Amino acid sequence: MVASIGTFTQGGIYLSRLSDSKGAKISKARPCIVLTSRVILKKQPPLLFICPLSKNSLPAFKALHVELPARDNLHVTSYALVEHCRAISSQRMIQPRLAQLDDKELKTILHRLNLMIDMG
Repeated sequence: MVASIGTFTQGGIYLSRLSDSKGAKISKARPCIVLTSRVILKKQPPLLFICPLSKNSLPAFKALHVELPARDNLHVTSYALVEHCRAISSQRMIQPRLAQLDDKELKTILHRLNLMIDMG
């Protein structure tokens, strides 16, 4: 079932269709974390800023990837791939939510994204 706009939570993990990628981009249906701010989510945006998850992490990306233990309907330990964050259409998100990050996990991901883009 495709999610209706406005039903997402910041830090929520949802299955997303990422099948249009080319080159080194992550593709296929996979869990993704919604990073869009709560204020923007209240406005029911057509685009969401997301961070894809993977079951694998390479040592070269240790400073960027965030390990997330299995919980709820996220059945395996996963890694937030901060270097693959991007905006996608909310129509690519699949309900229901699989899991929810806690505040510390969300802040860690946002901090690593901040380091990547050098916002200070």
